[in-house]
Amino acid sequence: MKAAIFLLSWIGVVSQVLCEYGMVHVTSDKREGSAKDYCILFNSEWAHLPHDLTKAALLHLQDQTTSVLCSPADVPDGGFTNSIPMVMRGNCTFYEKVRLAQINGARGLLIVSRERLTFGRSVKVALYAPNEPVVDYNMVIIFIMAVGTVATGGYWAGSRDVKKSYMKHKRDDGADKKHDDETVDVTPIMICVFVIMCCSMLVLLFNFYDRLVYIIIGIFCLAASIGLYSCLSPFVGIIPFRKCRVPENNLPYFHNRPPIWKLLLAGFCIAVSVVWGVYRNEDQWAWILQDILGIAFCLYMLKAIRLPTFKSCTLLLSVLFVYDVFFVFITPYFTKSGESIMVEVAAGPSDSYTQEKLPMVLKVPRLNSSPLALCDRPFSLLGFGDILVPGLLVAYCHRFDILIQSSRIYFLACTVAYGIGLLVTFVALALMQKGQPALLYLVPCTLLTSLAVALWRKELPLFWTGSGFVQKDLPNPNPILAPTGSEACLSQHNDTDEPVATQDGNPAAEPQQEDQEDTTGAPEDRRLSLVTDRTVVKTEEEEQQNSTSPRKENQLVPDVEATSPDSSVKAVKQNVE
Repeated sequence: MKAAIFLLSWIGVVSQVLCEYGMVHVTSDKREGSAKDYCILFNSEWAHLPHDLTKAALLHLQDQTTSVLCSPADVPDGGFTNSIPMVMRGNCTFYEKVRLAQINGARGLLIVSRERLTFGRSVKVALYAPNEPVVDYNMVIIFIMAVGTVATGGYWAGSRDVKKSYMKHKRDDGADKKHDDETVDVTPIMICVFVIMCCSMLVLLFNFYDRLVYIIIGIFCLAASIGLYSCLSPFVGIIPFRKCRVPENNLPYFHNRPPIWKLLLAGFCIAVSVVWGVYRNEDQWAWILQDILGIAFCLYMLKAIRLPTFKSCTLLLSVLFVYDVFFVFITPYFTKSGESIMVEVAAGPSDSYTQEKLPMVLKVPRLNSSPLALCDRPFSLLGFGDILVPGLLVAYCHRFDILIQSSRIYFLACTVAYGIGLLVTFVALALMQKGQPALLYLVPCTLLTSLAVALWRKELPLFWTGSGFVQKDLPNPNPILAPTGSEACLSQHNDTDEPVATQDGNPAAEPQQEDQEDTTGAPEDRRLSLVTDRTVVKTEEEEQQNSTSPRKENQLVPDVEATSPDSSVKAVKQNVE
């Protein structure tokens, strides 16, 4: 029910009304089976309602919604004897309405807010306050979505980062440079700036919610469409006809002839975001689109943002741990309403005239059969920050696993720890029956677990600094090996007149660097010779000549000519002027 109904009793009056959710069960004497429940707000200090409908008194309802019951003239002839009048809100205080109803024999009072309700005549009502279910089944869905997103995002981000490091060895791969620009390494300064921005934005939303909420919704639509495109492009890119491109033209961007599948996918992602933006308040199905877009956004952010060291992970998670606890548990002591800034912004202020909700959460409706599901806030929420912040640590653990070539012990341990921390959060939520800062439980579980694994494996110094994939690139998975058989042998020209180490066992004057392609040398300074599958045999005389004869300037390492299987293998020296 969209209208809010307030129930007041005359047990006492306090200075501040503390409302709880209850139900009013409306039945008609003329039509059997036409009962309907409506959500109400009541003060448990003023009215004590039974928890079971069968124990609630069934009383006659007097529809007085044409009146506000602020003066004796609003009282009908005969008063409200042994009945419950229903009046409109306004023009006077609750106390004045209650006094008039009590004097005229009413057993209770229903005050309707915002819109007029009509139940007809011969209607009876029963007021009760059912117990809130301790655990709802939607927690299982949220748990699966959160843990699945963290595990998938961490695995994807770690694998992609390692693959990108390997691709740096292919210097002619221009596409790799574009991927480098997509990843941002988080520094301590960036962490401090990010936390300050989060604090400022949260305070601004708390004070100017109705003005800023539409900006946040627009940013979410844009970011979610980009995230959805990033998640779907690897799968759409393997379909047939993926090489079809836009015909030649002079239009901006299109003159590069992008693939048609990219344009179609971009249009689809934008359309999904627009559909959600238009129908975002449809509680029946819009939450499904919001969760899909939210998961895609989290996966994209986990891929685009990288914590380079465990030191950075500890700093980020520790600072956000304090941030989350402060804005949930400490801010109620500073706000006039006594409400937590974090919970108020995440669920939407109760006095907001737009009634809009921030989309930066995963939301699942209540799946229990409790009548209280009709009341406000029928969704369970989990913020994106509770997925992204621990997810960055999970991605770091996966990259470290690949670096040390372990059996993904860090990745699995951190993911399991995240799941345990989320379960602890749900238990605390059920016991305290109030919004919980999830990072209060997630940060200790993930950080301490990762630290314990590093200590157990005696890899804490390496794990703390991230050595191996921070200061230097990961090793090339396809290193250039010494040529054997029919493989190619690449000899590099040395500008000095010092001898060069060869593969025939001759000693070299100084050790040379690894055999790499010199991109600065001239093409004529290289010789590439092929050999057959037969072993290159050099006579003792030739080996002695190689070791004793002085090398002239600009003389290359002996190359070997390609010979056919029918001819004998020869070693040929080549001199370059």
